[in-house]
Amino acid sequence: MASAEISKRRPVKTPARAPRALKQIRSLPNNFSYQNTDATSSSSMAPLDDLEEEDDVNEGESPYSSKSPSVEGRQLKLEEEKDGNEVESASSRFNSGVDQSKWSDHSSYGAKKNIQAWCKMQNGDWALGKILSTTGSESILSLPEGKVLKVSTESLIPANPEILDGVDDLMQLSYLNEPSVLYNLQYRYNQDIIYTKAGPVLVAINPFKKVRLYGNDFIEGYRRKTMDSPHVYAIADAAIREMKRDEVNQSIIVSGESGAGKTETAKIAMQYLAALGGGSGIEYEILQTNPILEAFGNAKTFRNDNSSRFGKLIEIHFSATGRICGATIQTFLLEKSRVVQCANGERSYHIFYQLCAGAPSSLREKLNLRKAEEYKYLNQSTRYSIAGVDDSEMFFTVMEAMNVVHISKEDQENVFAMLAAVLWLGNISFTVVDNENHVKIVSDEAANTVARLLGSTFDNLNLALSTRKMTVRNEKILQKLTLDQASDARDALAKSIYSNLFESIIEQINKSFNSVKRRSNRSISILDIYGFESFIKNSFEQFCINYANERLQQHFNRHLFKLEQEEYLEDGIDWKKVDFEDNTDCLGLFEKKPLGLLSLLDEESTFPNATDLTFASKLKQHLGFNKCFRGERGKAFGVSHYAGEVVYDTTGFLEKNRDLVHMDLIQFLRGCDANLPKEFAFRMLANSEENSNGLGSVRLSGADSHKLSVVTKFKGQLFQLMQRLESTTPHFIRCIKPNKSQLPGCYEQNLVLSQLRCCGVLEVVRISRSGYPTRMTHHKFARRYGFLLLESVASQDPLSVSVAILQQFNILPDMYQVGYTKLFFRTGQIGLLEDTRNRTLHGILRVQSCFRGYKARVYAKERMKAILLIQSFIRGVNARNEASSLSKKEKAAGIIQRNYKNYAARKNFIKMRAASVVIQSGVRAYLVRKSSTEVPLLDLTKEIENKMSTGSDEILVKASFLLELQRRILKAESSLKDKESQNEILSQKLHQYDSRWTEYESKMKSMEEMWQRQMRSLQSSLSSAKHSLQLDNSSSNRPSDASETLNPNNNSGMAVVGKLQEEFEERREVFGDDQRFLMEVKTGRVEAGLGMDPERELRRLKQSFEAWKKDYGMRLRETKVVLNKIGSFENNGGGKKKWWGRLNSSKFG
Repeated sequence: MASAEISKRRPVKTPARAPRALKQIRSLPNNFSYQNTDATSSSSMAPLDDLEEEDDVNEGESPYSSKSPSVEGRQLKLEEEKDGNEVESASSRFNSGVDQSKWSDHSSYGAKKNIQAWCKMQNGDWALGKILSTTGSESILSLPEGKVLKVSTESLIPANPEILDGVDDLMQLSYLNEPSVLYNLQYRYNQDIIYTKAGPVLVAINPFKKVRLYGNDFIEGYRRKTMDSPHVYAIADAAIREMKRDEVNQSIIVSGESGAGKTETAKIAMQYLAALGGGSGIEYEILQTNPILEAFGNAKTFRNDNSSRFGKLIEIHFSATGRICGATIQTFLLEKSRVVQCANGERSYHIFYQLCAGAPSSLREKLNLRKAEEYKYLNQSTRYSIAGVDDSEMFFTVMEAMNVVHISKEDQENVFAMLAAVLWLGNISFTVVDNENHVKIVSDEAANTVARLLGSTFDNLNLALSTRKMTVRNEKILQKLTLDQASDARDALAKSIYSNLFESIIEQINKSFNSVKRRSNRSISILDIYGFESFIKNSFEQFCINYANERLQQHFNRHLFKLEQEEYLEDGIDWKKVDFEDNTDCLGLFEKKPLGLLSLLDEESTFPNATDLTFASKLKQHLGFNKCFRGERGKAFGVSHYAGEVVYDTTGFLEKNRDLVHMDLIQFLRGCDANLPKEFAFRMLANSEENSNGLGSVRLSGADSHKLSVVTKFKGQLFQLMQRLESTTPHFIRCIKPNKSQLPGCYEQNLVLSQLRCCGVLEVVRISRSGYPTRMTHHKFARRYGFLLLESVASQDPLSVSVAILQQFNILPDMYQVGYTKLFFRTGQIGLLEDTRNRTLHGILRVQSCFRGYKARVYAKERMKAILLIQSFIRGVNARNEASSLSKKEKAAGIIQRNYKNYAARKNFIKMRAASVVIQSGVRAYLVRKSSTEVPLLDLTKEIENKMSTGSDEILVKASFLLELQRRILKAESSLKDKESQNEILSQKLHQYDSRWTEYESKMKSMEEMWQRQMRSLQSSLSSAKHSLQLDNSSSNRPSDASETLNPNNNSGMAVVGKLQEEFEERREVFGDDQRFLMEVKTGRVEAGLGMDPERELRRLKQSFEAWKKDYGMRLRETKVVLNKIGSFENNGGGKKKWWGRLNSSKFG
């Protein structure tokens, strides 16, 4: 439908954050918002110049915000430029051939004034404008740039209100159409919100930069459900929760074209699963496989700097407790041709460049490594590095990852040796040896290095690459190869070594996982496979890749469209079928037998004389009638895929499909001394024998390996993959590439729209919005939620219970459908029931916990009482035993001490006596020596004694002798007087001590007599009181049965008196014991402690006795008063006189 452009376009001033690619989207700028014009604005006229002024943009507003020129200004400009300006046409329909009416929500839309609408421009972009007026079938539309268009009313598509700008789920859009979806995704993308829900599908737009949407805080937020915005974490969390809840294996299918971010998205999902299911350590090993797989299986292409050139399925196993306990990695269709062929501007596999840049000097010398530019396999392209990537650093990352997954140092060196051998194989050159163009290897550095690294010799390598053994009429002949044949053999050997090396690394990783794998209950599989590819020249690799994507798209359609709608119809619910694009015809073109693409390719590959041209001719001959096939000139043919038509060039199809490695090359590897070449040879021979047994016939000559073709093997792997995915609950993530230049912030509408069409996002949203994505069988529903009902209702059949549950919780009829076997719910309804169930279970658990706690506490108290009782008995027994033992020990210690003290005293006495004798002997000797000058006196003494004995009366004594004798006598007399005075003093002290002792003894006797008198007085008082109470009790007895029991008041009186008597007896014994002890101390019969004064202790004892006597008297008087009251109450004031009346006259004290 044609449209007229009234005003010329003017460039719009774009904010600094707007991407460069958006400059071409002039009809949908970043800095405009579309506001409805008030009715009152029509009365004012805006100057013409205002239409040409650029509006200011505030950074705080929406990326689509700006001021809109007034309606009158646009109308004025419309009148001025109506005659002179050229008319521009704006397309009103899509160019994709997709029926707009099938999925666009605008059938009942009528153009009204001041309502926003979408209009498609000539360049294919969508512009949002405001309808100024409508006349018949035409409408005047005002664009934010100031341009006014006249368009057909039918070509306008309604726009959503501004309140729905940037919703996180496309199901929330009021109008679901292409421009609204594009606008919503771009609105969020410009705010670095790259994830959007499209029903059950997560749409992820590659930001081509780091965004702050990941990390431990986000993981914890999604784990605790404090975050619920669309995210890869939310998909992974839903997968692990459903795995635990439903006990069904889960799968996360990440799809999208090359460069859309599939590999990074799969890594992010793995990180979340590792964080939630970690704890055993194996989750770190699983994450560390990513650097290894990316190094050996990813390469730079025109569309992506880190493009996966293989498909992989990582199956993570979980234990019954939800912990990761193992993993398995499966790979698909490694692009082996990239090892030997590399287009300019692309790179081969990352590991080659990382090895050349980061290998340490020792390894570099051992492998004879050179720079990447010196290897022919790598210098076919001039691109040796990637912006922002350090190959040297990445090499060390790969080595660390190999250490983590338990690849030994020796095995790592062997792997690097094989990589170096592949690089040096490309540098092997040939020289012509005869006129028939036969060649042999040039003996140079490359050939010798390859032979050394493989553990072989130059001659064996030359024989394997320049000759071929043939069997003709049962005779073996040696045929020399031409230059092309030898080059093909060299490249085939290089590809074979690399592909087997890749498989060997995957096997080692899986073996490492299985070595620690415990029993696995469930698993979550993450599929990261190449996306749909369409280049200028599409070869065999793109053929297989697009076939795999067709299969995945069919799985996507079956799960979200076909199976879901079929299930609705089979279960008998009210449902209106929704049409969708099915790719069954395209898959039939590939897989149909015997006239399908794969069958014809295998058939043609079995003919030795077949060429790529004959294969293309056969395709055109047999498949020309198919609507999905289109024959092209020469070797080309076209296929209409779900994502669009792709033209393939059959050059190299047959050779790549055969993927033959001649038996001579296998035998060469088998004869090498290195371990890995031998392992590769045995693996290829085993595969050849297995496949040949399965085929039952020889496909090629006997010299070639009888292996399956590449497409047959790939088709089998693909069918196994589909069977595995069919047995799981899938979760889809559609990755979108926003621009071809891989620039951040750049959003190309046409590119994004084509990808959205390919993945069927709009159809998914429509079915999800109108369908019932949650379903559950009646039995399972009743079993899960039946406990919320009364027991009488819950015991009915599952269908009745299910209906009762729905009615109990007031689920609206529009929100569910009851089928024959299942219940179908709209989005969010099962969540309400789950919340109610969780709250109820939580309340039940709280009640149970309280009751169990109460029972546990009661049981603990009972046990504690029993334990304390047992402990008291045991401690009593132990205490008594210990007291008895201590008493015996004390007696024994006393005897031992007494004997020891006696022994020590005797020993000390004997020792002192001996010492005294020694001292005396010494003193006497000294005195004798001192008085040696007095010998004459001694002689005189002897002489006198002799004369006296003879009876002589005359004794002659010298005067000096007499003087000396007199002096000594005087001295002795004075000494005798001193001793007598001392004896008198001591006798006086002894007399004083005797008198004092007599006084103390008399005092103690008087005190003892007084205490005894007082004790006897108290005892007689207590005895009389007790006797009186007994008489009262006996007199109050009655013959009736009730009188047989004692009066409780008398009993209480008896109890009080009994306690006083017991206290009196105890105190009497205590005071008596203390008195006797002090008397014994006083008399010296018992040794007192150091510093103990018996007199002072007696005074203290007397004071204590007086205090107790006073207190006891007071309590006795109080008791008498109480008993008197009781007695007066019983006898009504009469009766005989109580015992305390008789005691009043007695003196207490």
